[in-house]
Amino acid sequence: MRLLLDTHAFLWAAADPDQLRAAARTAIEDSTNEVFVSAAVAWEISIKAALGKLTVPANPAVWFPARVRSLGFQTLDISAAHGLAIAALPDIHRDPFDRIMIAQAQIEGLTFVTRDPENQKYPINVIAA
Repeated sequence: MRLLLDTHAFLWAAADPDQLRAAARTAIEDSTNEVFVSAAVAWEISIKAALGKLTVPANPAVWFPARVRSLGFQTLDISAAHGLAIAALPDIHRDPFDRIMIAQAQIEGLTFVTRDPENQKYPINVIAA
């Protein structure tokens, strides 16, 4: 299975895996699965840390890539195709970070790991984080 982690799912996997629901944690920790973290997650973490809305153990520019590597995850860059796919998404959610990750999940055929009930309304495969 190929997974894409929502920001909160990445933060829980990185710092407090017990916050994840059993099915999500099992899927993330299964070494036969590929786990991706969107560039949008790095963007969201950086913005929220700079605004004081999120605390991470170190500078996000150092902590994020180090944590992705240590967990064996892969980053997923945002392409023009991902950005353009947003126009075709139903108007369910206004969060730009979530919308780009949903477009990425659709285009790349990834299962989105999220606890946000709004994200679960899109026509994508989801595992509840």
